[in-house]
Amino acid sequence: MLLEGGHGILCASFPALSCSHFRYGAPPVINPLGTRFPSNATVRPSYNLTMTLSSTLQNSIFVNITTPAAGDWFIAAHLPQAAGKIEVKGFSTPCAYIFQPDMFVLRLVDVPVLQPDIPLQQTIASPARPLHVKIFIPEYTATMQFTLRSCVVNSTKACAIRVMLGSIMLPQSFQKILSCKGTADCSLVLHSPPWEKWLQIMAENLGTANASVSFEMIAFFTACKPGSTNSFLNFYNSLNQSQSTPALGGGRNASTLGMLGNTTLPAVGAANNASDPGTFCLQNQPVIREDLDVASVRFRVINGPSIPVHSEFPTLLLFNLNTGMDSGGTLVVNLLLNETSLSIGNASVFACMTAASPVLTLNTTQNCSTAFFQGYPLNVTGSSTEATLIIPYPETDNWFLSLQLICPRGQGECNKAKAKVTVSTYLSPCFDDCGTYGQCSLLRRHGYLYAGCSCKAGWGGWSCTDNTKAQSVGTQNLATLLLTLSNLMFLPAIAVALYRYYLVEASVYTYTMFFSTFYHACDQPGVAVMCIMDYDTLQYCDFLGSVVAIWVTILCMARVKKILKYVLFVLGTLLIAMSLQLDRRGIWNMMGPCLFALIIMIMAWVYHGVKRRHCYPTSWKRWVFYLIPGIILAFVAISVYAFMETNDNYYYTHSIWHILVASSVAFLLPPRDKHKNPWAWSQKLICRYQICKNDREELYAVT
Repeated sequence: MLLEGGHGILCASFPALSCSHFRYGAPPVINPLGTRFPSNATVRPSYNLTMTLSSTLQNSIFVNITTPAAGDWFIAAHLPQAAGKIEVKGFSTPCAYIFQPDMFVLRLVDVPVLQPDIPLQQTIASPARPLHVKIFIPEYTATMQFTLRSCVVNSTKACAIRVMLGSIMLPQSFQKILSCKGTADCSLVLHSPPWEKWLQIMAENLGTANASVSFEMIAFFTACKPGSTNSFLNFYNSLNQSQSTPALGGGRNASTLGMLGNTTLPAVGAANNASDPGTFCLQNQPVIREDLDVASVRFRVINGPSIPVHSEFPTLLLFNLNTGMDSGGTLVVNLLLNETSLSIGNASVFACMTAASPVLTLNTTQNCSTAFFQGYPLNVTGSSTEATLIIPYPETDNWFLSLQLICPRGQGECNKAKAKVTVSTYLSPCFDDCGTYGQCSLLRRHGYLYAGCSCKAGWGGWSCTDNTKAQSVGTQNLATLLLTLSNLMFLPAIAVALYRYYLVEASVYTYTMFFSTFYHACDQPGVAVMCIMDYDTLQYCDFLGSVVAIWVTILCMARVKKILKYVLFVLGTLLIAMSLQLDRRGIWNMMGPCLFALIIMIMAWVYHGVKRRHCYPTSWKRWVFYLIPGIILAFVAISVYAFMETNDNYYYTHSIWHILVASSVAFLLPPRDKHKNPWAWSQKLICRYQICKNDREELYAVT
């Protein structure tokens, strides 16, 4: 959802679902399973709503947000954790839950604008109608003093009024409240208000219904004069001379050409020529943005990678994350202190990462927060020289990193000392590429692109770093061995098929055993993985071999004429291959060939029974010792495959499926023809140019 105006009321409704979250500036970082986040990761809270699921009634809930922040609002919803049962597609009907968020915005028009240093006279006629005013905060504003004066009720006595500054962004709102009761004048000072943004101001009359309140508003700004290093000025001037690049001025998106590629230089400010450090209150360190890929950005410090950090003033770095797609990744900030550059052993470098505006008072307060934003603190010392900050789904905004050298006994102890810190900042789709036990995926929903990790082998968490339920390496090896070696149960079926002169069937079983073995060796979620070819190819061949093996077995049991049997073998295999290409996991991929082959087998058995005037197969031993055990094994295998498999017991149940299916094939294959000897296929293969027995008999008969 995109909210263009800051004033007004945002109202969102949600239908039946388990839990929903919505957040300003970036997608909400949710943790429905209660897993652990990676160390050094920090998570912003979001609005959470929990609803009871209902299959008959449509559940809805409404949330009103007064004076929401202008910009993007994101909503995420999820159902309760599934039971983990592996269901065959088509055997069950999944429940469909519809998630339909609606947003209604009540906008205010003709909002008065408060100009800096210019009083604005206003009147609130009724407590039921609050007053809305806005003021623009320019860049490099250090403090803003808001004063409400000459406040009277009905032009006679001091008034009672409450003023709220800022917009609502989080459940724990950072709005500033100024209460004026029994006094005509009151004021509030905001440190580091958001730069280059409109600040919303709402005043409410706390008096009686008939009380008319009049007052005067005025705002004063204190600017922070920036400075920059001479090396950057030389670099910038050389670009102007060689490439005729337009002056950057105060723009945020001036791009260098040629040698810098797809990069962006931040604003230098109006005081770049300042040479005396005492004339400015912060040190600018220019940063280049390099777009590498989707949600993948690298920031480089022009004068870096090591930057000087002083004790008199903070060093400021700007990271531009306002392209619209940056909030779908993970922002990583790493600080590395050069110990040799730290002249005072007990000093430390304190850093603060904030959005919208930087923290400029680190040396006095050491508080990592601006007027309306709680920042992310970082600290490096001589004993702990490295610090890392991980921010999943950072808000779309300009981010600032403020660094300053802090001495424990006061800033006078530092005596204008400085330290060198290497700053490494980048935006990646997933932190550490989801590690060894995860896969990073880019997801698109309604035109918005964001990243997420898909964990395996029992690992969990935002970046697959939570090993609470992780499988050990021994368990992973055991699972791989069970799923692969269980396919060796096809060896008895292959031997029986060869012994009974069913060469085509034996070839199909060999194909099925081979690809099922290597597909499951490649399909494992842990480290015990071996892929001899592309995973998708292995999966397709495994599915094809499984269905074709069932197809040829049932047709072999039908005992139809050979020419018809082989025609059905080839035609059925081609149709099965087509069906698998259309829907690989469809239930009719297996059910269709099975039913059709069973119909052919029943018709053939009825034909043989009528022709012989006897039940077919005729031998009761064939029924008792082969057909009935084989049918029981097949039905048990189908029951295990369709109703008992879950994510937790998959390694065992699917291995049992392999064993039962392969065993049933060995029982169900019909006996060989009476006129063929065992291993007759080997005699045929080695006959070659010799005069075989039948040929000699035929020759003697002729002579």
